Amino acid sequence: MARPRQHAPDELHARVMAACDEWLVSQPIHSLSLRSIAREVGCAPSTLLKLYGSFSNLLQYVNIDTLNALRSGIEEDNEDHAPSERIYRLARLYWQFAQKYPYRWQLLFDHPLAQEGELDQRQSNMIEQLFIRVEQTLREIQPTLSQVEANYMARSLWGSVHGLVQLGLNERLGYWQGKPLEVTELLDQLLATIIRGLRYKDSA
Repeated sequence: MARPRQHAPDELHARVMAACDEWLVSQPIHSLSLRSIAREVGCAPSTLLKLYGSFSNLLQYVNIDTLNALRSGIEEDNEDHAPSERIYRLARLYWQFAQKYPYRWQLLFDHPLAQEGELDQRQSNMIEQLFIRVEQTLREIQPTLSQVEANYMARSLWGSVHGLVQLGLNERLGYWQGKPLEVTELLDQLLATIIRGLRYKDSA
């Protein structure tokens, strides 16, 4: 009897990522196992261990796919806007992405990032590019910002945006006059305050 054809690494990787993507549409990652993925793609768990080294590394590739999807969404958004409008659009897109892919989002921030090697470098570069985009936009709004100021402000600002998004996903933003607070309204208020401060710096 002929032996079954082995999956080429690239083909197998694509099938694994597709299986994880399908799972994360409706279920959290903690209920998925290496064995169940292997069963889904038609190979032995040992084959996946040989390809990825560990289940944790496999999940790092899922996170890279998530970062790629976020980056693509940002790049596809129309850039023909004033810098202040781009900041608003970035924040809203961040919120919309988290709403659309809640289990991917959960994995991205709950699972530890890679600590060394190619995966660490790829993830770090992708995250840094997202921050650089924010930095550049802040410096367009306020050209007198130094590189260090823009670097710190981009991270402080996006930490605040991320906090609002996370609280919104967990429905922990509270109520005002009997109505739940909306993430988009709070994001707009946060960004309006930051932008006014940047412009005041110029006039001062």
